[in-house]
Amino acid sequence: MDYNLPKEGQLKLKVWPKATIAGGRRHTVGLTPDGTVTAVGDNKYGQCDVSSWGDMVAVAAGNVHMATNTGNAHTIGLKSDRTVVAVGWNNYHQCDVNDWRDIVAVAAGWRRTIGLKSDGTVIAVGRNHDGECNVSGWHDIVAVAAGDWHTIGLKMDGTVTAVGNNRYRQCNVSDWCNIVSVEAGYLHTIGLKSDGTVRAVGLNKHNQCEVSQWRDIVEIAVGSNKFGQCNVNGWRDIVAIAAGCAHTIGLKSDGTVMAVGDNEYGQCDVSSWQGIQLPEISF
Repeated sequence: MDYNLPKEGQLKLKVWPKATIAGGRRHTVGLTPDGTVTAVGDNKYGQCDVSSWGDMVAVAAGNVHMATNTGNAHTIGLKSDRTVVAVGWNNYHQCDVNDWRDIVAVAAGWRRTIGLKSDGTVIAVGRNHDGECNVSGWHDIVAVAAGDWHTIGLKMDGTVTAVGNNRYRQCNVSDWCNIVSVEAGYLHTIGLKSDGTVRAVGLNKHNQCEVSQWRDIVEIAVGSNKFGQCNVNGWRDIVAIAAGCAHTIGLKSDGTVMAVGDNEYGQCDVSSWQGIQLPEISF
């Protein structure tokens, strides 16, 4: 993200944010400036098999909640020609994206994949039990986010739309305005406003929605803190962040990466990473 460009200007210019780091439940993915991708962590379903990828401009990782039966994940890559590739768990066809075209941003939830097209429309594949893939009517979208069972879309005018499970009111975002970035967690949603404040709705069992006092925020990510993944107060010179369910990743301005949290599968073993691509706002 180019923080010298006012957030309102980003929306008016119709730019599409592209993540160069991503965190799944048990794996971490990073994009290098030459368009290749690296990954560490659990590879039970081949979600880290990205060494052959090239010409990538963004990555996404399927994230899930902490239940022991939900560690299965997939990884999504957006190519410079606006096509999409995927590896990993595919029981719900969430990796069936080979025929996608004109995609400018991607998001990965539990059992599904979301793609944003250059005309502001959205497509989705995967689990749709709660209507989380019902995005065919969306338009004027500039960013998308995927939670476990709900999907969020940020519109060009700074308003937000949502579909999917709303058990904890995580989809109650229709009154939001002046939003410049959105993220979707397990059962909650957060939005970054143009004035640097943050809004949140949804499950608040672990105080994950207690953001009303935050100020001067430039980027947001979602996770929890069971494994100390919120212990980031000492981090400095960070230009991008990503949150898996149980770990947090930070990209520094020199292209190195930091991580804290659950490391059972080596998903935090990123200290040797060098030259990870810094975030950009356009192709």
